[in-house]
Amino acid sequence: MPPYLSYTDKGPKNSHRAPLLLLHGHPFDRTMWDPQVARFSAERRVIAPDLRGYGTSPVTPGTVPFARHADDLAELLDFLGVDTCVLAGLSMGGQLAMECYDRFGDRIRGLVLADTFATPETPEGKRGRRAMADRLLAEGMRGYADEVLERMVAPYADARVKAHVHGMMTATPPEGAAASLRGRAERPDYRPVLTRVSVPALIVVGADDTYTPVSDAEALGAAVPDSVVEVVEGAAHLPNLERPEEFNRALHAFLLRVDGTA
Repeated sequence: MPPYLSYTDKGPKNSHRAPLLLLHGHPFDRTMWDPQVARFSAERRVIAPDLRGYGTSPVTPGTVPFARHADDLAELLDFLGVDTCVLAGLSMGGQLAMECYDRFGDRIRGLVLADTFATPETPEGKRGRRAMADRLLAEGMRGYADEVLERMVAPYADARVKAHVHGMMTATPPEGAAASLRGRAERPDYRPVLTRVSVPALIVVGADDTYTPVSDAEALGAAVPDSVVEVVEGAAHLPNLERPEEFNRALHAFLLRVDGTA
């Protein structure tokens, strides 16, 4: 059976290098990873799906819990014949990467957590995510996208990057974004998962990120036994788009280490 998710799958299928699975944040789509797909697919298999409810993947109205997203991703790996991979996620995608590690950590050879955090939602945060879900259903995505653009990327970001990010947000189906927001409100505490991570981990954060500041990245690094923290200067919440060369440099060094060729 074909997988539920739409996806990009590029690069050599028979490479000895670990495949790279990239999980986008909210409310984006797989094109968020275009600079990384272009850079790394020359040397390894790179898979970038649209999560359920985002991009061109089908929408499930109501609530999509993180467990459902993780099941989608496991099913995609099975369909593509990928036994193990390096798993990278940014923001919500980073939290999904932690969920995936908890559920099928034996398939993960390296973990990349970018601009994310592990703590569960507070009661206030739960109310806020549910209220935002209701707002997006009532108003659509544009007003929200206008409001948060210069927090997602730094105010000084390149105009082309701003346009790409704004375009991803406004193209996201409100029903899909709302369903994930409701599911995200109920996510568990991933801090116990981090202490059990037995593979190398790369923690990346934009120096000017106000959603998940450097202190959040440092907390992740302190929790994961074998980890390194990289702070990307001149970037906010999306350093992979704002400063792709710097982000890719850190990711390249990490992938070489996972492959055993560093």
